[in-house]
Amino acid sequence: MSTKHFAVIGHPIGHTMSPFIHTELFRLNGIDGEYSVADISPDSLDTEIPRLMNELDGFNVTIPFKSAVIPFLTSVEGLAEEYGSVNTVRCSDKSGRTTDPIGFVRALAAADIALEGKVAVLGAGGVCRVFAGEAARAGCEVTFGVLESDIPSAQAIISDIKEFHPDFRADIVKISELSGEFDLLVNATPVGMYPKVGNMPVQKDLLKGCKAVFDAVYNPEHTALITTARECGCKAQGGMPMLVWQAAAAQEIWLGVSFNQSDVERVITAATGYMNEHFTDKQ
Repeated sequence: MSTKHFAVIGHPIGHTMSPFIHTELFRLNGIDGEYSVADISPDSLDTEIPRLMNELDGFNVTIPFKSAVIPFLTSVEGLAEEYGSVNTVRCSDKSGRTTDPIGFVRALAAADIALEGKVAVLGAGGVCRVFAGEAARAGCEVTFGVLESDIPSAQAIISDIKEFHPDFRADIVKISELSGEFDLLVNATPVGMYPKVGNMPVQKDLLKGCKAVFDAVYNPEHTALITTARECGCKAQGGMPMLVWQAAAAQEIWLGVSFNQSDVERVITAATGYMNEHFTDKQ
């Protein structure tokens, strides 16, 4: 069996968990696979993407190329078209998909967190579109908590989602003024990420009115938001499971393999241990 070759592309790419996670996932299915990292400058896409298409079996795409890669593809499938974002490319047919939504939904399900009712989404960046879009797909009502400067971005996200979900109910408030009770609060900001691990995007009092919290930050494993949410009696989940589940979904697209929850949970544990050893002050 010949070795399969994969990579993640982006710019800049510093520390990334992707090679470790994908290598662990390859092992689960006995795949002879190699996974590398390609830091590509934006002005070299025209030459680098065709080269990678010829040399690799597939690749993942991260910031800032999730939309920029689309013109190089023969087809954009599944939810990638709705979100205007591709994070997984299969080189054999030059097709692009996004596995971020399934990573999010599977991570919630594994933590027994329901995507229903009233949802607060903190932030207005690219991943917010996925979180809010999946909430819209589930029939949820969404409140965006954003900085004042990000209100136009949140408005654009709502407009885009309504093209596919006309009945989507959403409003926008400044994050400092966010209040009320929520079935789920999703942090899609970098607040609380290593090394500024003591910070939280919202105050503790707000968490007392939340049933569940999902923090997209995966380093550290237990952010201040997650720790405080659990102290308030919330179900709470950090970002590592989403990272691993979206990687597993990418391999399902590339290789036609499948993964069960217990196997993925072992990879999540291994990835968390690797992160704690290499990408924190514990190293």
